[in-house]
Amino acid sequence: MRDIITVAKFTMKEMMRRKSFIITTIIIMIVIVIGFNGPNIAKLFSNDNGEMLQGEKVLISDNENLYEGKLNELNQNDLEYKIEIENSTADEIKSKIQNNEIKAGIIIEKQGNDILFRYIVNDTMATMPENLNKELQKLYTTNQIEKLGLNEQKAKEILPEFQTSTEQTEEVKGNTVVIMIISILLFYAIYFCAYQVSSSITTEKTSKIMETLVTSTSPKTIVVGKTLGIGTGGLIQMLILVLTAVISAKLFLDPALLEIVLASTQVTPFVGVLMFVFFILGYFLFATLYAVTGSTVSKPEDIQAANTPVMLLTIVGFYIGQAVIQTPSGSLATFGTYFPLSSPFLMPFRVMMGLATTQEIILSLVILVVSIAVIAHIAIKIYSNAILNYGTKLNIKNLIKMYKTK
Repeated sequence: MRDIITVAKFTMKEMMRRKSFIITTIIIMIVIVIGFNGPNIAKLFSNDNGEMLQGEKVLISDNENLYEGKLNELNQNDLEYKIEIENSTADEIKSKIQNNEIKAGIIIEKQGNDILFRYIVNDTMATMPENLNKELQKLYTTNQIEKLGLNEQKAKEILPEFQTSTEQTEEVKGNTVVIMIISILLFYAIYFCAYQVSSSITTEKTSKIMETLVTSTSPKTIVVGKTLGIGTGGLIQMLILVLTAVISAKLFLDPALLEIVLASTQVTPFVGVLMFVFFILGYFLFATLYAVTGSTVSKPEDIQAANTPVMLLTIVGFYIGQAVIQTPSGSLATFGTYFPLSSPFLMPFRVMMGLATTQEIILSLVILVVSIAVIAHIAIKIYSNAILNYGTKLNIKNLIKMYKTK
């Protein structure tokens, strides 16, 4: 056990000292901070005049009296900006905008059978606020219906508010989009941490460090120690990034928006623990696979090609999980729940959505642990025979022969 800890410490320090690790961590932290500042940054460059006009004055000119003096009713609709009604020309409105008397102006004109809203504002990229456009259309249409002798109730029946909602065939908790984003982050965390195992083994083979290691400890100790070391380093990196995200959310997000996001994720303490457990197990599963690929090559430039089969398996497992998240019922959901390559990306979120039973969780964990034990046994056996190979990349036939060798 002491040797495993020694190898793990050595591997973790080497990993965290690398410039690529440090630079990647810093870049992701910066992206996280910028991401949580997105709403604030968007406000600086926003062309959404619903935000720009908040608390400002908007002048509406109905020179042709198309609204028959009813435009003042707009001020009763809580549009978050004050409507001023005045017959003005385009030049007069532009002058008032330049003198900061108003923020924007609208001239209403008749063009054949159509109504034109001429929106005048300093920002050439701006568009007329959707809610104001909608209210102007509604007010005009309602007025025309009332002129036909229909009361307000009849007008509402003719012009109802159309709304859309989506419901699934079975009740699903949580925001699917948020769940998919978390699943993608979990995939990249598992993938990149596990990938480091093969990269580390190949690098040490090239530098001949491995010859020193195998003479002082067993191959099993090296595999387990390196897997633990890189996993610990990756976990520390994740904790740093999560802490950065939490602090950024507290500092930059509107409290009401943050509360809505947290409520939509359905991340309870139990789900959080389950995500951590499946992250660790998923990492060990793929790390042992990458340990095999790392020991089969002798040059760093060959590692990408050697890792391709495992990378494809990882992607297949991830996409099964994504497909089930979008369609959480059916035979694929059952298969993905128990399939060890997809369960780390899927099972926590089926729990989050309220679709997994206790029996399914336990069985999924058992299958995953047994799969890790089997793959680790195979990896250590092949690793023991292939680690000092400095020839060409080994093929499947060679690997099978090495596994059978005592």
